[in-house]
Amino acid sequence: MTATIEAAYRIEAPRVIAAAARIVRDVGIAEELAQDALVAALEQWPESGVPDRPGAWLTATARHRAVDLVRRKETYARKLAEVGRALTDVPAPPEPSGPEDIDDDLLRLIFTACHPVLPVEGRVALTLRLLGGLTTAEIARAFLAAEPTVAQRIVRAKRTLARSGVPFEVPYGTDRAARLSSVLDVIYLVFNEGYAATAGDDLLRPALCEDALRLARVLAALVPGEPEAHGLAALLEFQAARIPARTGPDGAPVLLADQDRARWNRPMLRRGVEALERAGSGPYALQAAIAACHARAARYEDTDWAMITALYDRLLALKPSPVIALNRVVALSMARGPAQALPQADALLGEPALKGYHLLPSVRGDLLARLGRDAEAAEEFRRAAALTRNARERDLLLARAAALTG
Repeated sequence: MTATIEAAYRIEAPRVIAAAARIVRDVGIAEELAQDALVAALEQWPESGVPDRPGAWLTATARHRAVDLVRRKETYARKLAEVGRALTDVPAPPEPSGPEDIDDDLLRLIFTACHPVLPVEGRVALTLRLLGGLTTAEIARAFLAAEPTVAQRIVRAKRTLARSGVPFEVPYGTDRAARLSSVLDVIYLVFNEGYAATAGDDLLRPALCEDALRLARVLAALVPGEPEAHGLAALLEFQAARIPARTGPDGAPVLLADQDRARWNRPMLRRGVEALERAGSGPYALQAAIAACHARAARYEDTDWAMITALYDRLLALKPSPVIALNRVVALSMARGPAQALPQADALLGEPALKGYHLLPSVRGDLLARLGRDAEAAEEFRRAAALTRNARERDLLLARAAALTG
């Protein structure tokens, strides 16, 4: 029962935090109220049973506690006037159709956490914590940063927002444009955590992908003249379309080369193409163009790896990153062979940001295996398995190592 409750909380936490933040206007306190609601669920649900709508139960509990907290403050009358009907026990208003008048607590939460008063890394880390429900360790993995460093960023971000009195709102005009880049980065990282979980027994966390994709679509409607918003939406549509084929019946990961492309979600692919037509040539648009190359290939063998390599060249020039450089190595190996790609993979071994990044030895293992250097390849796969904290990825890497050593 405890595992079930914690799973429900993890899925619903962003909405619970957002609902509480709408009342108390402090994301740090809102997170504490959401955790209080979890404690209440752990106490009550084993006896009463899990509600039909666990998210609604958790949200109502957090809202009630938020109201009680506001009422205990000396400034209750002023707070009551500010939050108005948010204090009443009525459901949240439906999401309006007008792109300039979005009433979505999750969007409010993202834009609040991405306020310019915070440094960029603090904005992204805090929003991943609040929106994605990620642990500090998972966020550190996404950042390729030390866990204590990320923990400090989150604490400082909460304090700064509280001290600065940042309003809980979706901004307009130039303020919205200034914060959009961080918001896009946050949505991308949240999706990535759902697409390839950094830890746990499952490769995928579909709820995170769904939230990120929904928010990407809403943002694209919110800022229709912003090409990168459409670029991100296109990228996530293409990536999400592959999810049904990314795991087998037992939940084990299926490599791209082995995926049944008939299982890719065609409506999502079409939406990706439509969004890509409105994207420009920014980093997300280029990544979406790479994803589109995979989508256009009827078979893995038909993939235009030369085009993908060229797109990675443009992406690296625009946004230098060791992770992007590693992805380019993979594309290069498919376009020109593993012998040309291996020296470039080796050159990344000295990158501090890739120390402990399991995909670097995984890529090297694949290149070595294709070159017939099986013993070295097996050692790289075992090294990669030791670095990942995702059980499904670990099993796959160890299986590849075992296949090479007989």
